[in-house]
Amino acid sequence: MRAVHAFDVLGDPVRRRILELLAEGEQPSGAVTDVIRAEFGISQPAVSQHLKVLRDNGFATVRPDGARRLYTVDDTALREADAWLGRFRRFWTPHFAALATEVARGKRARRLDPPDDSEGDTDA
Repeated sequence: MRAVHAFDVLGDPVRRRILELLAEGEQPSGAVTDVIRAEFGISQPAVSQHLKVLRDNGFATVRPDGARRLYTVDDTALREADAWLGRFRRFWTPHFAALATEVARGKRARRLDPPDDSEGDTDA
């Protein structure tokens, strides 16, 4: 699968939400369907179609367990998308590093200069 195609698959909010649910661990299709129907108001067949798209494109796997079908994340397509994004990381990595530095500076400044609780104190 081309990585760009992976973003087409992930462009749908229902499929992204299904992946979020599956990232929590293996899920029966009924549980996934219940959450998606409640959150998005779509039919069971529509949820099944989204699960099929995720399976067919390397984002999810399914295994039978008696009458149930258990879904889990398949990281194949996610790895391909991550590899494609890799060539662009240099554009945002320095910004995240700078943000982390500023957050650390702010925490240090608060530690070294705690707020003065005596302001507005009328007991003096």
